[in-house]
Amino acid sequence: MTGPFGVLRRQLTGVIALVVVVGLYFVVALPRSSAEERQELASEFAFTGHGVALPASGRYQSVRQVNQAYKHIDAWISSVGAGVAMNDLDADGLANDLCLVDPRTDQVIVTPVPDKNGGRYEPFELAADPLPVDDTMAPMGCVPADFNQDGRMDLLVYMWGRTPILYLARASYGKYSSGAYQPTEVVPNSSTEAGATYSGPQWNTNAATVGDFDGDGNDDVFLGNYFPDSPVLDATASGGVEMNHSLSQAQNGGDSIILLGAGGTSGDQPTATFSRAPDEAIPEVARNGWTLAVSANDLDGDMLPELYIANDFGPDRLLYNESKPGQPRFSNTVTTRTAGTPKSKRIGNDSFKGMGVDFGDLDQDGLYDAFVSNLTRTWGIVESHFHYLNTADDKEDMRGRLRNGVAPFRDVSAEVGTHWSGWAWDVKLADFSNSGTLEIAQANGFVKGETNRWPQLQELAMANDSLVPDPLLWPNFTLGDDLAGGDPLHFFVKGADGYYVDLAAELGLNDPVPTRGIATGDADGDGRLDMAVARQYADPVFYANQAPDPGGYLNLTLTHEQERTVGTAPVAGSPVIGAQVEVTTANGEKFIQRVDGGSGHSGRRSHEVHIGLGDHAGPVSVQLRWRDRQGEVHKQRLELGQGRHALVLGDSAKKR
Repeated sequence: MTGPFGVLRRQLTGVIALVVVVGLYFVVALPRSSAEERQELASEFAFTGHGVALPASGRYQSVRQVNQAYKHIDAWISSVGAGVAMNDLDADGLANDLCLVDPRTDQVIVTPVPDKNGGRYEPFELAADPLPVDDTMAPMGCVPADFNQDGRMDLLVYMWGRTPILYLARASYGKYSSGAYQPTEVVPNSSTEAGATYSGPQWNTNAATVGDFDGDGNDDVFLGNYFPDSPVLDATASGGVEMNHSLSQAQNGGDSIILLGAGGTSGDQPTATFSRAPDEAIPEVARNGWTLAVSANDLDGDMLPELYIANDFGPDRLLYNESKPGQPRFSNTVTTRTAGTPKSKRIGNDSFKGMGVDFGDLDQDGLYDAFVSNLTRTWGIVESHFHYLNTADDKEDMRGRLRNGVAPFRDVSAEVGTHWSGWAWDVKLADFSNSGTLEIAQANGFVKGETNRWPQLQELAMANDSLVPDPLLWPNFTLGDDLAGGDPLHFFVKGADGYYVDLAAELGLNDPVPTRGIATGDADGDGRLDMAVARQYADPVFYANQAPDPGGYLNLTLTHEQERTVGTAPVAGSPVIGAQVEVTTANGEKFIQRVDGGSGHSGRRSHEVHIGLGDHAGPVSVQLRWRDRQGEVHKQRLELGQGRHALVLGDSAKKR
C-alpha cells in the first residue's frame, strides 16, 4: 500500500506508542487536587519542627574515607548511615527517647526528644569500649529491643566493617548515660579483650529487624547486608571490593542472616546469646541481594512473621515463614503475572531499587498491604514506588497462596498518586491525625552538592552489566557532586476520592535536605504520633504533632509477663514483638496493627500499637494475638475505652 495510508500503516506502531505515552503522562502527571482542596486536607495536620540535642564531638566529616578503589565514588559510598529509632529507653512510660546514628561523626547517640519533658538527661554517645571499633567501621542503624529478657530496653547497632554490637542495659547504674549499657558482641570472636584487633567478619549491614522467626518464644534478629564481606571503609586498602553485578538483577551482595536468640542474663554484666541459623533457612535466591530495608510481619495469622526484603539493584523478596522452634525456614514467593502487570512490578521479579518498606492496612480490609520505596526521580531514573494492595480474600486464603509460592499483591501506585516522589528511602505508614486512615511519610534525597551528575548516572544506567561490577568503571561521584540532593521529605495524605496528595510543602516538612530514616511514636502521651527524621550529613529533626482536631485513638503498650528482675534500674517491660491487634468499633469497622520489631531502612517506630479511630466514640472491641516466652500462642478479646493502656501478656492479658 502506498500514499498517506501506507505511510500511516508503516508508522502505526510508533503512533500508538506515542498516544499511549502521552495518555499516560496526563494520567499520572496532572494534579488531581486544587489548592483549596490541598489546604483543606492539610488543615487536619500540624507539625512543629525542633532541633535535637547532640553531644559534642571532635570529629566531623562530609564524606567518609573509603577503600582506594572507591575513592572516585566516595560520595556514593558515603550516602547511607543516618538512622533514628524512637522508644522508651529510660523507662518513664513514654516513647520520648531517640537512638540516633549521625554519619557526620559516626556516633551512636541517645538523646531525649525536645518536648516539655526534655532535659531529663544529657545526650550521650554509646561507647563501644572495650570492643574493637576503628576507622574501617561505621554504624548504620539502631534497633531497640529487650534481647536478654530482663524487662529493660537494649540497643542493637548494626555496622559496616564488622558484626553488630549489642548495648545491653545494666541492672543498676547511677545517672542515665553511656555507663548504663554494656557493649557486647552479637557474634563472639577472638577480639573481645581490651586492646585487641578486630578479627571477625566484615559484614556491611544496612537493614535489621527483630521478631520471633522460629516461634520458640525468643526474639531473633534478621540482618541484611549490602556489600559482600569486604574492606569498604578501609582507606589503607586498594581493592578486595566490588560493585553490584547488575543494575537490575544483582545477586552478589552480602549475606542475609538470621541470628536465633536464646535470652540471656541480667545484672551489671548482662549477657545475650545468639546462634547463626543455617544458610538454608533462607532460600538461595534471597540470600545475596543488595539489601537496604526489611520488614517482618505476620501476614496470614499463624503468628510466624513473614519477611519482606527490599533490595537495591534487583528483585525484592517476600519470604513465607514455615519455621518450627529451633528450625527456621522460609520459602520464596512471587506475584503471579496478570494482564497489565509488568514484570517490574511483581514481587520477586521486580528490577527496581528497593530502599524502604513498611506494612499497614492501606485499604482497611483487615489485611496487611505494603509500601516499598524505590528510585523514582522524575526525568532521571523513572521507576515507581510500590503501593501493594493485598488481593487475598482473608487470612486463610492468604496462607494458602503463600504456601503455594504466590505473593498476592497488586501495585496501584499510579492509580492512587503515590508512584513518584524522588530518590526515596525509609517509609512509615501511620495515622498522624487519628482519622482511621494511614498516611505515608517517606524520606527522600541522595547526595547534596553543586555539580549535577545526572548525565553520568544515566550513562551508567545504560551500561552493559559486564562493566558495572568494577568500581573503576563507574563515573565520578565525589564530594561536591549532586544527585537528587534537593529532594524533600514527602507526606502523602489520602483524599476523599482515594487519591493521595503530597502535603509536605503545606505542612512545612519539605526542607531540600536528603533524609534517610523516619521514626514515629507518641512522645508526650497526648494521643498524637510524633515523628523524628534522620538526615544524611545534616542535623536530625523532631516533628511534634500538633494536629488541631484529631480523632479518637487507642494506644497499647504490650509487654511480656516476667518475674521480678534484679537491680535498681527502672524496668519498662519487654515488648511483645509481633503481637497482633485487631480493633472493631461499634459500627463494625476494623483496624489492624502490630508491635513492630523494626520495619524500614534506618528508621524504627516505637513498640507502641497506635490506632486512630476517627469519629468513633466510646469503647472498642480489641482482639489480641500473641506468642508468650514459652512459644505458646494466645488469643483474647477485651473491651477497652479509648486512650492509652498498658497490658501484660502471659497466659492472658492483664492491665499493668
